[in-house]
Amino acid sequence: MSKLFLALAAFCAASQAAGAAELTSLEKRWLGAALPVLDYANRQQLPIDIVVQPQAGPADVPLAMGFADGRCKLVISLRGNPDAEKQLAGVAPAEQGELIEAMAAHEIAHCWRYAQGAWHALPAGFVEAGEESSADPSLLAASKEMREMRREEGYADLVALAWTRHSHPGDYARVHAWLDKLRAVQPVARSGHDTRVWVKLAADGGRFGAAGHPFADAAKLWKDGLVNDD
Repeated sequence: MSKLFLALAAFCAASQAAGAAELTSLEKRWLGAALPVLDYANRQQLPIDIVVQPQAGPADVPLAMGFADGRCKLVISLRGNPDAEKQLAGVAPAEQGELIEAMAAHEIAHCWRYAQGAWHALPAGFVEAGEESSADPSLLAASKEMREMRREEGYADLVALAWTRHSHPGDYARVHAWLDKLRAVQPVARSGHDTRVWVKLAADGGRFGAAGHPFADAAKLWKDGLVNDD
């Protein structure tokens, strides 16, 4: 566990986790699987702290990214979380590592966008079109917030897949199928996590860029999805 301990030491300075020795076996497994992504984020000098919650809330997901004081907070909510591994249901333990790694890459993509000052911003050359109209300003605000969230989630899903394509090419089809199934059961169409338009575009992993930099390699497909996200 020395490699995991050293990696966590670099990230946990502002964390609620006291140290690797206090992590549960489940947290160690998840963080161990995410370690390649965390190492990469560290090399990119992303401002990330890891926050291990001592007790998950009723609606907490296992991994989430938040922002505070100019830094990204990768929040781990596994303790006391009955749905901690719901997203891995039906997947053999030996095949879960690449999925956890993809989830970590998804969250790191949010930090990248935040660190670039691009959070909720459209890429150059894109403008809002076909804005909704309503007499209720709160409905318009909610619709805009949902649309912006869906775009960020779409980009993050593509980064997760671009990471897999580069790091685990032999597992790409399996990871894509898992994510496609996960998004297909999204209960509300065009909600913040309805990223199906982007996941569909990425069915052929060869459509990603070849820079070996997942944030850049996902950019073209993200833009293609923005055109079709109507």
